[in-house]
Amino acid sequence: MTFGDQVPMTFSADTPENTLVEKLCAWAMLGLAAGLGGASLIAFGLFLYAGPPGLVKFGLGFLGGMAVNAGLSMLFFVQHSWMVRRSFKQRLTRIVPKYYVDAVYAIASGIALLAVVLLWQDAGQVIWQATNGLWWVVRMIFFFALAVGIWGGLSLKGFDSFGLQPIRHRFRPKPPSPSVLVVRGAYRWVRHPLYFVVLLMIWSYPVLTTDRLLFNMLWTIWIVIGTVLEERDLTADFGDDYREYQRNVPMLLPTRIPS
Repeated sequence: MTFGDQVPMTFSADTPENTLVEKLCAWAMLGLAAGLGGASLIAFGLFLYAGPPGLVKFGLGFLGGMAVNAGLSMLFFVQHSWMVRRSFKQRLTRIVPKYYVDAVYAIASGIALLAVVLLWQDAGQVIWQATNGLWWVVRMIFFFALAVGIWGGLSLKGFDSFGLQPIRHRFRPKPPSPSVLVVRGAYRWVRHPLYFVVLLMIWSYPVLTTDRLLFNMLWTIWIVIGTVLEERDLTADFGDDYREYQRNVPMLLPTRIPS
């Protein structure tokens, strides 16, 4: 998939120095995208399971802390939703080569998500807490969601979440094959299983504090809105095939058994 024809940074294949510089830049982008992307996902998973680490305390009081949390969430929402739009990616190709665009997105998303996790302010005011058997139920729901998430990732078979493939294809003689709609595994049950998994993880935390309630509400609303926006892009990419998929498979909640 390409996002524009303009590639301002070019390298001559006949110049060894330029080829070396290009490869070094590519390796740096691969390392940053995979490192920051992977680290942020691990940190976010730990945040969802164990709560905020509480490494940074601004001492702003209850309302100030909640405002910081809302601002961190909005920072991630705007970055994640804005940078994924085709119009932004087309503009970005005026600054970086188009095969770096997805990696730049992964790097920015990783930084924004790490900011949410590391700077989140724990209000400490408990609204509700699971006890005894219910505590084990919600913990089991979390690990069930984690297993479904792994299943969903394996179902994609080659899904490039960190934007690494376009950079790798830069150094290969054959271009990447075009994307086709293939429905398998978890995607036969729900069109967005990874978003479904995050919702389960968000709401299966056994201690509901005021800041956690804010997090749950904001992120649930954003996931629903983001899913609807993503559906538009997928319909534009796959056309009637995706419309048929929409008719047969639920969007977020697995409400029917696949045939």
